[in-house]
Amino acid sequence: MGVKIMETILRDAHQSQAATRMTTEEMLPIASKLDAAGFYALEAWGGATFDTCLRYLNEDPWDRLRALRRAMPNSKLQMLTRGQNILGYKHYADDVVDMFCRLAIKNGIDIIRVFDALNDVRNVRKTIESVKKYNGTVEAAMSYTTSKVHTIDYFVKLAQELKSMGADIICIKDMANLLLPYDAYELVSRIKEKVDLPVHLHTHNTAGTGDMTNLKAIEAGCDIVDTALSPLGNGTSQPSTEALVATLKGTKYDTGIDLNKLNELTVYFSKVAKRLTDDGFLSSKVLKVDVNALIYQVPGGMLSNLISQLKQQGKEDKLPDVLSEVPRVRADLGYPPLVTPSSQIVGTQAVLNVISGERYKMVTKETKAMLMGEYGKLPMEPNPEVIHKIIGDAKRITCRPADLLKPELDTYKKDIAEYFEQEEDILTYALFPQLAIPFFKRRAAKEYGIDKTIYDPVNKVHPI
Repeated sequence: MGVKIMETILRDAHQSQAATRMTTEEMLPIASKLDAAGFYALEAWGGATFDTCLRYLNEDPWDRLRALRRAMPNSKLQMLTRGQNILGYKHYADDVVDMFCRLAIKNGIDIIRVFDALNDVRNVRKTIESVKKYNGTVEAAMSYTTSKVHTIDYFVKLAQELKSMGADIICIKDMANLLLPYDAYELVSRIKEKVDLPVHLHTHNTAGTGDMTNLKAIEAGCDIVDTALSPLGNGTSQPSTEALVATLKGTKYDTGIDLNKLNELTVYFSKVAKRLTDDGFLSSKVLKVDVNALIYQVPGGMLSNLISQLKQQGKEDKLPDVLSEVPRVRADLGYPPLVTPSSQIVGTQAVLNVISGERYKMVTKETKAMLMGEYGKLPMEPNPEVIHKIIGDAKRITCRPADLLKPELDTYKKDIAEYFEQEEDILTYALFPQLAIPFFKRRAAKEYGIDKTIYDPVNKVHPI
């Protein structure tokens, strides 16, 4: 049995390289060929796509999902969710999480990859239960990082825990391209010894090691890997699909995918990449090997964030100091993996520490919330001096944060009563209230959405 490929061109590839700006109209004309290419699954939704559809593209993200589902009837569609955060930036009550899982599956998602930024399994429990309840496939992801806590033993134990919670697939989510090839071999080998489930590896090519990491993981028995078609592959994105398919051809790991079919996709997405470049969203910088990823453990998106924060303050020359401060802040806060939202929290705090000239003189409310336990249990107890300086003797949360939340759906539903058109609107509003209301107003005025010549969501017409 060969290795399976999940293609990320419709989600993480353009999120990692081009600020998630590919439109549904650009996806649909090639959908039937993606559907026939032979991928194990297509990652098509979740992550930042929901936010970007509303904020920048004037699209309903639910329309996008339904359109892709109809256009690719033979493919498994996969999405990414952040457990109790869903796709937003705070924890939601269990009734909201449950409804989100139900409607994501109803509208066309087959596999939900769920992770928690802190690897606090309490924060993924509800998502796992709900995905199982609505007959979806649960891919439980471990946020991979390195620290004195995050050893191979730590991740093997975490994989066993996720299996016992009901995971169907275990994912190693290496968002910052920190998993080196031989470590990948050991990690996958040891998980396969202890956990009788498929293992799926997600990495990037930021530090230039992604292809080698994929290859060593495959040799160790990894079942599925994430890749991106080359027009939006490599660099801060996933390693290129074509390169891996060619590498494995004729071996026992052969993917069974035809390179000629892939070439048609490559030609099409090269045009999309050109449009993204012309519009200023895709820069050659995202393709350069960045060794900072390995030294400072800073994912590509976080690095561009830090540069932009410093630019606003006219302090771009402070970047080396901020990059040195990031690992120190991370250690002070108990070694959270650097992935949304903890990457933003640690990065912003590092910027403040450097610019103010005194560590923790200025502190964001998110840093306080992380120390208070509002995001969940940190991998290690934070620095006691930092705890004292930032939150004093305040009582920290020790339970699952969502246990403190009352059901929220009824309130959200009342809030949007005048705009309500579909059940999904409640979730759109819950996740992004400031974006949802202006969007609902544009929708009422028929000033939104996917070009009806390509997809008519009312009459379910799809000419492709």
